[in-house]
Amino acid sequence: MYKYEGLLVHQTLDEHGVIEVIDTKGERALHFGSHSRQSSMIIADPNQLNSFYARAMMGLLLFNDSPKDILMIGLGGGTITKYLLHQFGDCKIKVIEFRSSVLKVARSHFQLPLDPRLKVKIGCGGEYVANQSKQVEEQYDLMVIDAYDHQGMALEVSSEQFFDNCRTLLKEDGLLAINLWGTNKELFRDVTWNMGRIFNWRILFLPVRRRGNIIGFAFRENAPKYSMKELKLKANQLEQQYQLNFPQFVQDFKRNNTTVLDKVFKK
Repeated sequence: MYKYEGLLVHQTLDEHGVIEVIDTKGERALHFGSHSRQSSMIIADPNQLNSFYARAMMGLLLFNDSPKDILMIGLGGGTITKYLLHQFGDCKIKVIEFRSSVLKVARSHFQLPLDPRLKVKIGCGGEYVANQSKQVEEQYDLMVIDAYDHQGMALEVSSEQFFDNCRTLLKEDGLLAINLWGTNKELFRDVTWNMGRIFNWRILFLPVRRRGNIIGFAFRENAPKYSMKELKLKANQLEQQYQLNFPQFVQDFKRNNTTVLDKVFKK
């Protein structure tokens, strides 16, 4: 059966809706009952990043190139999770995924590994962060938020309280990266305001070229500060190491964040 211009290789239904896996020209994509892709991978090279937004997410490596303790909200097909496990042998990742059916599909069709460094908990990411922030502080050096359903970004990971809880869980030099949907102008404006207030405007936004995604980054107060010259040098080094367009990320940071650059970068 063909769907979304590709071959439907798996379909399941849970209490939250449809989960579909589509193969097209050597690529495999996860869908939640709509044409929008939630995750995608190259079938012959499953540990590489295929989608534009996932590659842009790795802009975080400009600021933390050896993440160790990582909390992720939202699993999808596990593309970013797999990549981090593959690239960073010392990292430990905890993922909070709302739907157990999504985890099953990530294991069965997207090669999410059974790895002792990876723990996946089924539950609401917003609730988990709220509960954890009451018990512990400064636990993670990196948080990655990528929580979407068939309608768009999950609202529970956009509030001021959510970002305040995240800040509590981040180490003093920690970094948060979040996948936002820029075409929802009202929600994007609210998230920008909430992130800015909580992180004292130490924030950056990276629009994903040719896509509607915008990747947001927020920094705790002791996160390392680079000059733009230093960041460009680091971008060239990372490009050679990971074959991702880090110099373009730096250009787009400078172009799209003029009002907050002095909060994040050295002069």
